[in-house]
Amino acid sequence: MEQWITQFMEQFGYFGIALLIFLENIFPPIPSEIILTFGGFMTTKSSLGFIGVTVASTLGSIIGAIVLYGIGLWIGEDKLYRLVNRYGKILRVKSTDLTKTFDWFEKYGYWTIFFCRFVPLIRSLISIPAGITKMNFSVFVIFSTLGTIIWNMVLIYLGMKVGGNWHQIVYYMDIYSKVIYVILLLIVIYFIWKWLKRVRKNKQK
Repeated sequence: MEQWITQFMEQFGYFGIALLIFLENIFPPIPSEIILTFGGFMTTKSSLGFIGVTVASTLGSIIGAIVLYGIGLWIGEDKLYRLVNRYGKILRVKSTDLTKTFDWFEKYGYWTIFFCRFVPLIRSLISIPAGITKMNFSVFVIFSTLGTIIWNMVLIYLGMKVGGNWHQIVYYMDIYSKVIYVILLLIVIYFIWKWLKRVRKNKQK
């Protein structure tokens, strides 16, 4: 995949960068680290510039985020509540749990959107709950853009500075991603454990 990504970027320049980053938001397995660091390297050996690569990658990312926001908006709270009311007993999830989650996201959602832009996988998926909760669209775009542009600029700058050794940045970012995935897995395991504990407790009543 790495070779295909770099060849595509070399062939299509800014448009290729924007398109790949857009796809990376919709399909998280596409590694933005390769796109951004190689984009930074390309500024040292082509007509592409740091600002242009930053703008193109940020634009692609925001368009992708908006698409996912739209998907969340289409799902909506009503559909989720209907699912919980229908299957909540099986999943041991109550509508009050959903309400608490929405209340929390409404209170801290903007900063969650911002900081999650630095977290692999989550930085894409976080746009969906933003749409579900009908977060103010303008504020969503602003916080998404701020987080995204920082993430993009750092990786593009590093790729530009290390030049032909841009693979080193990808290597360390891969380690960073794996650490994040382990942390997320532990969080998921914790919540599954809490859920099973609650199920057993309810059965004993």
